[in-house]
Amino acid sequence: MKVCTNDEGGKAVNAEERIEKARERVIEALSKNMDLYGVTPSIGRLYGILYFNDGPMTLEEMSDALGMSKTSMSTGVKTLTDLKMVEKTWKKGVRKDLYRVEEDWYETFSEFFCIKWRKGSDMNLAAIERSLTELQAVIADEESSEEVKAVAQKDIERLQQAQEYYHWLNRLVDAFETGEIFNHIPRKE
Repeated sequence: MKVCTNDEGGKAVNAEERIEKARERVIEALSKNMDLYGVTPSIGRLYGILYFNDGPMTLEEMSDALGMSKTSMSTGVKTLTDLKMVEKTWKKGVRKDLYRVEEDWYETFSEFFCIKWRKGSDMNLAAIERSLTELQAVIADEESSEEVKAVAQKDIERLQQAQEYYHWLNRLVDAFETGEIFNHIPRKE
């Protein structure tokens, strides 16, 4: 016997449909959240499908679940593996590659954010350091006017403030990577 209830529009919905709707809501939110950090919504949906699956999945199963090609699933799994959100696993008697999510969200999203933050921080620090060198050369150049030197000096001060921020961000990433962050903000209250 299926237990039915009504959805927001008054239509009868059974328990399985309600579960599916609840899962879909979370999967959609995950895909939108990951999109904010440069991961395509389809890869975010793949993560959600793997998360709610009761065991590891093959590329073919993922493809069927999302209605996308195995090639797309392979690309998505590679991205999620690189982000340390999915790992390849093994099951006796199964010849195809199997993948499962890392179910510890503290670990998963710490890794995800650390990878993204570190990449952005390193890229910006490299640009700042190159620019600081150029600006210092402008100041040292005897042919630069005092007005130009003043502009360069002001930019140096701005970039040094930005540099301080990125060094702080790297320390924050270090705290996430080592787990030290959980000494300051525990996983559970």
